[in-house]
Amino acid sequence: MDGGLSMKPSVSVIIATYNYGQYLAEALDSVLAQTYHDYEIVVVDDGSTDNTADVLLPYLSKPNVRYQRTDHVGQPAAKNIGIRQARGKYIAFLDADDRWLPQKLEKQIARFEADAEVGLVFTRRYWIDEHGSRLPLRSLTLYRGFVLPEIFRNNFVCFSSSMVRRDVLEDVGMFDESIPLAIDYELWLRVASKHHFDYVDERLVEYRTGHANLSRRAEERLYIALMIMRRFLDRNAASDRLTPSHVRKCFAETYEHLGYAQSSHSRLAAMKSYLTSLKYSIFHAPAWLGIMKLPIPIACKRWGQLSIVAK
Repeated sequence: MDGGLSMKPSVSVIIATYNYGQYLAEALDSVLAQTYHDYEIVVVDDGSTDNTADVLLPYLSKPNVRYQRTDHVGQPAAKNIGIRQARGKYIAFLDADDRWLPQKLEKQIARFEADAEVGLVFTRRYWIDEHGSRLPLRSLTLYRGFVLPEIFRNNFVCFSSSMVRRDVLEDVGMFDESIPLAIDYELWLRVASKHHFDYVDERLVEYRTGHANLSRRAEERLYIALMIMRRFLDRNAASDRLTPSHVRKCFAETYEHLGYAQSSHSRLAAMKSYLTSLKYSIFHAPAWLGIMKLPIPIACKRWGQLSIVAK
């Protein structure tokens, strides 16, 4: 559904949503409150079964709001539908449960205009709970310029803060529709292999946490991240710009994180992941600490007690 815009906007804001009707109005209002006005909003409803359609209805009369409903095709495919419909020179992403502060677009556009080599601009974020209240601040180290080694190690880009040049996506491609999680990490690796990153050193996004099941999918996300890392090294010509020692460190850290995620439900799986971490870096102290913190099985405890008695 097209709101009737005749001229191409500078920025296309892509909001792909699935059953986030309770938050969607806040996301839309935060875009409409921007101090930078040359934008369109492309909402892709990925087959929602909640009140999303009712929430959207008052916004569809606005000339800069466009709407597309699809079958439930999944987030990467829904986002790609939005990208294909976008007409802006810049593509900005906003998850339907997050919010922007009013100067976000204005300050990002200034970064793009200041440096033609920058392909992606992001910002810092606030963390908010499911009710929209801000949580204690968390600070990440951010990087600019050629960031491939840093982003290979850790995805430090808040997705809802990201804005990318359209021609960058035309260069590296869109979201990989074959993976269900970590789709931004996979895309940012491809972008970082060929283009520079920059960021606005201000908290211009409110990132909602604690309400979805993604936190309970940490183990699956880490498995997918490992797959993405291996595939990137195999396929991407820029992988030779990552030193072997750095790659080993990144795999050691990721397997250690996986072990931590597994430790609450499977000692055996956690032990295997920690040992794999140490295979990549024998001096990776967090993996040793993780092994020491694994609960000792009752049988082992009893065996130890019997051994003491026997002595």
